[in-house]
Amino acid sequence: MSVPESEPEQAKRHRQRMLFDAIAGQYEQARPGYPAPVVDFVTATAGLSPGAAILEVGCGTGQLTEQLASRGYRLTAIDVGPAMIAAARRRLTTAGISGPEIVLQAVSFEDFRKGDGSFDLIVSAAAFHWIDPEVAFTKSARLLPPGGWLALLGTEERYDDPVGAALEDLWIRHGDTGGAWQRRPSDPEAIAATGQFGTPAAWAHQEPAVLTAEEVVALESTRATFLGWPPGRQRQFTGELHRLLGPAPVVHLTRSTSVTMARKGG
Repeated sequence: MSVPESEPEQAKRHRQRMLFDAIAGQYEQARPGYPAPVVDFVTATAGLSPGAAILEVGCGTGQLTEQLASRGYRLTAIDVGPAMIAAARRRLTTAGISGPEIVLQAVSFEDFRKGDGSFDLIVSAAAFHWIDPEVAFTKSARLLPPGGWLALLGTEERYDDPVGAALEDLWIRHGDTGGAWQRRPSDPEAIAATGQFGTPAAWAHQEPAVLTAEEVVALESTRATFLGWPPGRQRQFTGELHRLLGPAPVVHLTRSTSVTMARKGG
């Protein structure tokens, strides 16, 4: 059973999920893609063959879309942001990926229309928490046939200390870091609670990364909490972040991508 939202939480979620569209260009530059081993794990676990039908929910600027579309699947990718969809379409065009089997659509998952059992796999990368919790899993189950798979991906950047600890303190001091999804259970717990899927399988991929101070600022400026602040507060935060990073030429971190998958029961 999903965790009920209060009206303020619902309003905040609806407001925040639309903020990314205004920074589609910055989002595309600052947000990392998804490592090939993650895509390999998802497609192998789901047992997909060429021509399998995939729905990607919340495709953003197409970081994951490009990898899925290049593997010969019938892919439908949706996002609430028209600018995000336009960026994803440009990405695919630049990569030379096109054809009637690739469909990109600016629409929310709640409003998306497709027949029951239309997809072999539904995948959502760092976006499923933006969906109405009363709709997210029930609609996913309806769109999958028995034996179809749901895959939820999450990403996290863990900066090496002392930057990591100082940045966490900076977010805490500025407050308002809790989104509506903070009260939700973990992905495995949420999937298991629906009773419509088998036992969830969890896996994680980690790799080291190095960013310049400017890249760190650009990345942290794409967080929903930051985007919801007034300009003055944004400038204060980025100014403090610049001072925190100081003269260090680069920042070391670990990028972690989590995967939770579950098969729809028969």
